[in-house]
Amino acid sequence: MERDEEIKRWTARRKSAMVMEIIQGTTTVAEASRQYDLQPSKIRDKGEIRP
Repeated sequence: MERDEEIKRWTARRKSAMVMEIIQGTTTVAEASRQYDLQPSKIRDKGEIRP
């Protein structure tokens, strides 16, 4: 999933794609946090991902 500068809200599809990238190991919570300008705790909340 590439960062879309026009993302105004997170759809279920976008959330699940980001969570799947983390689960599959193609990105980390820290990388996703920087890429999507989200706090790591918010990313963990979306997918119940543990550090």
